[in-house]
Amino acid sequence: MTKDVWIGNDRLSAQLAFLVEIDKLKSVLRKTYLIDKSRLENSAEHSWHVSIWSALLLEHADDPSLDLNRVIRMLLLHDLVEIDAGDTFAYDTRGYEDKEAREKAAADRLFGLLPDDQREEWTTLWREFEDEETAEARYASALDRLQPVIHNYYTGGVSWRKNGIVRSQVLKRLEPVRQTSETLWAFTQEIVQKSIDQGLLLDDPKRGED
Repeated sequence: MTKDVWIGNDRLSAQLAFLVEIDKLKSVLRKTYLIDKSRLENSAEHSWHVSIWSALLLEHADDPSLDLNRVIRMLLLHDLVEIDAGDTFAYDTRGYEDKEAREKAAADRLFGLLPDDQREEWTTLWREFEDEETAEARYASALDRLQPVIHNYYTGGVSWRKNGIVRSQVLKRLEPVRQTSETLWAFTQEIVQKSIDQGLLLDDPKRGED
C-alpha cells in the first residue's frame, strides 16, 4: 500500500499509515473461542478485553500502585506483531522455536511506520512486555495468560479438549499470575481444579501411565 500524504504533514501521514495497517489485527484469529462459542476470538478483541481486565483487576495485584497507563499501553500493542507473524498457540512448542524472530521482524516493520520518536517508544513498550522484567510487564503478562483460561472454562474447555492440554501445561503457562497476585493465583488454582473436576481439562497422567 502506498502511503498517502495528508495536508503536507509527514508526521500525521505516518501515524495514519500505522493506524490503517494495524486494522489488520482484526483479521488475526486466535485459538480461543468467544464465550458464546459462536466463533474464534480475533487478536484485536483479545487486546481490548485484556486491557479492560488490567484496569478492573488492579486492586488484586500484590502491588496496586503499578503504572496502569503503561500496562494498558503494553496490552493494546503487544499483539500487533501478529499481523505479520500470526498467532502462535500457547502450547505449540514447535511454533515457539522461531516465534521470537518472526515477531521481532514484525515489530521492526510495523513500528517502523511511525515517526522516529514514537517508533522507539512503542518498540520499547513491546520489548518490555516480552521481557517481563518490570512489575507492569509481569502484571500485563499475567492477565494476558489468564484471560484464555476464563474463556476455556466458560466454553466447556473446547480449546483445551481439542488440543489435549493437561493441568501442568496450563499452570506452567500461568506462572506470571503467581508472581503478580496472591489473590489471582489462588483463583487460578481453583478454576483449574474445577475444570479438571468437570472434565474440561485433562489432569496429568500418573507416573507409569500412558
